[in-house]
Amino acid sequence: MTIQAAKTHFRDAEKIIAESIVDVATELRLTDVSDLMLFIRSDQAANIEDLVNSSTELYFKNGTLKYALAAGCSVRWDTSPTILLDMEFRHAAVSVFFRLVLSQSRAAVEVIDIFFDETGLDQELRVQRLTDAVADAKLPDPRTQLRSSAA
Repeated sequence: MTIQAAKTHFRDAEKIIAESIVDVATELRLTDVSDLMLFIRSDQAANIEDLVNSSTELYFKNGTLKYALAAGCSVRWDTSPTILLDMEFRHAAVSVFFRLVLSQSRAAVEVIDIFFDETGLDQELRVQRLTDAVADAKLPDPRTQLRSSAA
């Protein structure tokens, strides 16, 4: 598969994952960037994992979205730092390995690879399986629950 074909192949998955982790990325971006850079530079994987776990616990079922034990940061004089966190989504016979890119003003997702327990799935069925797995892995929105309990 060419690089261009791989980019096209993962485009739907990147959109699905990115839309599902908006709240998680927002939580992670609340962390002091200097603390994140220190954790990354000094290989403090357990601290990064704790941050990711606390950022995901309100939005995803336990263990479905995890830090994949690799991170990096880009720090330059003329721009804000960028944090790169390798992540893993695993639920309902679907595994997605991706990189979460966090910067001051935005977040992005780069899918590295996707695995399904079944073989021979066409692209449309793969997208549907991923969509269903993400929907099933997500917890009810806590803001919606607060509004409905207040009514």
